[in-house]
This record gives sequence, C-alpha cells and structure tokens, in this order.
Amino acid sequence: MDNQLIRLNKFLAERLGVSRRDADELILAGKITVDGRPAILGDRIDKNNKVCYNNKVVPPVAEFSYIAFNKPKGYVCSRRAQGATPTLYDLLPKTFTRLKTVGRLDKDSSGLILLTNDGDFAFRMTHPKFRKNKVYEVELDHPLAPLHQQMISDYGVEIGDGISKFKIIKDNSGLLPSRVIRSAAARELARSPRGDGRERRDPRKEVTESCYLVFLTEGRNRQIRRTFAALGYQVTKLHRIQFGKYELGDLKPGKYVIIEP
Repeated sequence: MDNQLIRLNKFLAERLGVSRRDADELILAGKITVDGRPAILGDRIDKNNKVCYNNKVVPPVAEFSYIAFNKPKGYVCSRRAQGATPTLYDLLPKTFTRLKTVGRLDKDSSGLILLTNDGDFAFRMTHPKFRKNKVYEVELDHPLAPLHQQMISDYGVEIGDGISKFKIIKDNSGLLPSRVIRSAAARELARSPRGDGRERRDPRKEVTESCYLVFLTEGRNRQIRRTFAALGYQVTKLHRIQFGKYELGDLKPGKYVIIEP
C-alpha cells in the first residue's frame, strides 16, 4: 500500500480475507481502530495509518493465496465439523486453514471449490452483479420432462425466495468421468441375454438419460436441488466442474492446485 488513500473496508477485506460487507460489520461492531481511535464507516487510510483488529495490528502488506480444490461428497465447507460430518479442511495442509471458501458446496455435493484469503477476489467471484458462470453435472432420480426443462430455462421456478432460472443441457455424450468408468463385467452383463428372450438394460444408458449439465450464474442456498424438488425431482448427484474461468479438469477428489487470480 502506497500513500494513496483507500477505503478502510477494502483494506480490511484484502488483509483479513473477508468481504467488504463483513469488514463494514467489523467496523460497526467497534472491533477496528485507526491510529488508536474507533474506526467509522467510510474511513480512508494510507500506509502511514496503524489499523488494528481486536487490538492486533493488521499488516499493511497482504500475502494472498488462491487454491482450487476438488471437494469429495460427505464433507462440509465450514472450518468446524458438523457433528460426525468432517470438514474439507481435514483434507488440506494446515497452512491453508486460514483460507475461506469462495461460496459453498453442501455436504452431499462434490467438485470444484475455490479457497482464498483475498476478500476482494471472493467478492468478485460470488456477487451476483459479476455473473460468474458455474457449471454442474446433475443426475436426477428420473428423466426431466421436456416441459419442465423449458420451464426452468425460459421462465424459472418459484422456490420460496424468488424465481430460480438456469440453463439446462441434456448430456448425451456419455464422456463425463462419472459415466465412463464402468467395469468390463458390467458392460458384458448389459449385452448378455436375460434368458427370457429380453436383453438386459444397459445401466450406463439409464444414468445418461437422467444426467444434465446445469449452467448457473446465481448462488442461492441449495438452489439447484430446490429448483428440481419444486417440480418433483430428487437430485442424486451434484458435481461442480467449472466456476468462472476455473475448471476442475483432471483434479482428483481431495486434491488441490494453486491458481492465479
């Protein structure tokens, strides 16, 4: 930080890894001081000001970290475990425990989650005005009716906190990893006669018929699950493969990579 004045909430967001809104709440709660006086909303500072949070000096130079992590199903995104449910931080080196997740994936969902201590980066990735596209592999308990697909994509569905609307594409490729990895035995059984004159149904085909790609720019709590549930479907798999410019690629479950903002 040079001699140029910057807003205090921006400074706190960058140094503490919180959002600017959270920084404002810290200021209102009296937890921030500037040169020994209680900070106020709208304060501007430069490198000569001494900023403290809970009586500890906030360093003027920020060191940011950014990682992409493949969250397995069954883990929560909070720092503290919820009952017997483990947290994703159990799978990360202790040096990353100070990082915060950029948005969340619920316990039953898997895939790409970003973590950082850069509050501005988190804000740019999650605030609705930036419309960051997120892509999910979604499997339903039964195939989506064309009318319902059109309803969600063109008109939206009421889910209690407003209209939910997103783009859905049927995945007919059968190329996504979750449907490619099948044993030779299963494939052979699918081709074998049943013994009653009827051919066995291919389990791969059954999965593909209920599998879709969902493109979402919002980030409301369990939005995809609630949207399909409103129309009588249960999401049996929810796996994020892209968030903005970041893609999951071949990253294995429980593994991470360093990324550039």
